[in-house]
Amino acid sequence: MAGASLLTLLDDIASILDDVAVMSKVAAKKTAGVLGDDLALNAQQVTGVSAERELPVVWAVAKGSFRNKCILVPAALLISAFIPWAVTPLLMFGGLFLCYEGFEKLHHSYSHRKGQPHSETQEESELPDIKDLAAYEAEKVKGAIRTDFVLSAEIIAITLGIVADKSLSTQFFTLSVIGIIMTIGVYGLVAAIVKMDDAGLYLSQREGESALTQMNRKLGFGLLSAAPVLMKSLTIIGTAAMFMVGGGILTHGLHMIGEQIHHAEQAVAAMSFVGPVLAVLTPSVLNGLFGVVAGAVALAVMTGIQKLRGE
Repeated sequence: MAGASLLTLLDDIASILDDVAVMSKVAAKKTAGVLGDDLALNAQQVTGVSAERELPVVWAVAKGSFRNKCILVPAALLISAFIPWAVTPLLMFGGLFLCYEGFEKLHHSYSHRKGQPHSETQEESELPDIKDLAAYEAEKVKGAIRTDFVLSAEIIAITLGIVADKSLSTQFFTLSVIGIIMTIGVYGLVAAIVKMDDAGLYLSQREGESALTQMNRKLGFGLLSAAPVLMKSLTIIGTAAMFMVGGGILTHGLHMIGEQIHHAEQAVAAMSFVGPVLAVLTPSVLNGLFGVVAGAVALAVMTGIQKLRGE
């Protein structure tokens, strides 16, 4: 009798694991786009810290990301069970927050360039002391974890939608698996990106005359040349991703606007031979533009509130 019960239990566990594997594979495909945005955003967020602090900063943000998942997975299950109607409004609030942060970055950068034109010598003399650097690093980590929370919420929400009709145990394990895989994947790649210049320096200093050594040196010099370009590009891509992801969340919640974007995509796809190519880009561009407008409005509202409060 006990043996039969054990076999039944093992069969149930095997069935759950099989469902989790299938659902995780589907969810991974659905959230692949968010993974790319998450990568760009977080790599951009950890730029600007000293070289020896890059990996500790990435690790600190990764730990914060795991904490985010530990909050979001149980919260998603509770919301799905008791107030499923709240998923969309919460996601939209997160999307608006991303648009706000993205536009605030653009506004701050523009105001800084316009209001404080100064030379490189002045910039060097205005470098912050070690206390300011520590505060700057802490603020970077805090901002990256805050951004990760919104993107993690989107990943969890997409995954939850895929497994909504499954059992509670399948939902829990699938959400957990996706959360762990996405976190390891994103921050493993972020760590590789931010240390690319160090790897290039190591390879470029290899000594010897063998063909393999010369190839390593060429690869090292290539990495050293590409690293600053990549990091600068990620800064731009990361900000653009804020608008595309945030705008996409908002337009998905605002069905009328989402339908108009879908119609625009279909209209572009019906054009000449370049139509299918442009149709792939159309939703991202329109979502990004909507995100810029939403971010501008959110910043204007927040600025007005701060002025009224005398801040």
